Amino acid sequence: MVHKPEWFRDGEVFVSYAPTVGINKDGEDLFIVDAESGIRSTVIDNRVQEDVVALFAGEVTSTSRWINVEKNSGRPLGVPVYFDDRSIDAFYEFMDDEDMGSFTARSLGSLIDDGILVARQGHGSPSADLRTGSVPYIKVSDLRAGQVNINPTNRVNDAVAQKHWRGKSSGLSPYDLLTPIRTSKNIGDFSVLMPGQEQLVLTKEILVLHAAEQAYFDNFYLLWAMSLKAVRRQWDRIVFMQTNREDVGLRYREVMIPFPPDFDTAYRTSGAVREYYEGMQKLRSQYMEYLERDGRHHIFMSTVEYIEDENDYQLDL
Repeated sequence: MVHKPEWFRDGEVFVSYAPTVGINKDGEDLFIVDAESGIRSTVIDNRVQEDVVALFAGEVTSTSRWINVEKNSGRPLGVPVYFDDRSIDAFYEFMDDEDMGSFTARSLGSLIDDGILVARQGHGSPSADLRTGSVPYIKVSDLRAGQVNINPTNRVNDAVAQKHWRGKSSGLSPYDLLTPIRTSKNIGDFSVLMPGQEQLVLTKEILVLHAAEQAYFDNFYLLWAMSLKAVRRQWDRIVFMQTNREDVGLRYREVMIPFPPDFDTAYRTSGAVREYYEGMQKLRSQYMEYLERDGRHHIFMSTVEYIEDENDYQLDL
């Protein structure tokens, strides 16, 4: 006869997704820090313990819930944060706003399955000894603050690039949206591939999204939607750890975004995003025209204007 405690429920599991358990990353005590003074107190920061106390009292907290095992048999029960639905609840609260009345809630997965949204992973990850040439190789660390930052010291040759492209072209398009989906704290933060940057090799740990031809919204609207706080926060529950590396797998398909009723609404809603990136591209084009015309500067901004200088040399110092 197995003893069942008073809090036990048949067919259900109590899950705590509290952010702290009283131990820091070094295995030492984690203390609460006063937000105003920045001074560490003598009180242990153990939110999991608070959830356990609530469990014994027959209650739940904002960081705990009961899960039906049968209904969730296909879900990763071993990852508590996956059951933290607060970000999803916040998204639907956002959708209840008056100005969102004509929009509907759609998951990325449903849009992909309906051919409205195209998703693909990066090309591959060439080994370090192959990284010589003129084709930029983009790692997750190169996606920052909405930009794809090309590192001129991290390139591969045409043969390596075409091997990873599986053809003569990268398959990328101007204004594609890129985000890390593994090994990065910036998972869910999207950067924009600017015109002239298309011919590069993306590490396989990057996700690329763009609106399909039949969609009645463009990539600027998609970026507007993906950068909403109510959307961005959803990524926190689908990022798991594989050994010591963050990973989102295919769970990005579960992220919910507002779906516009028509193209005009989508175009009008995303006007500020479009104006910023198209305006920035105009300035980039003017600047690169100057660089090409002047010829005395070494600045590597895209994959179009780069031509290896036959007169490159090293100074003997």
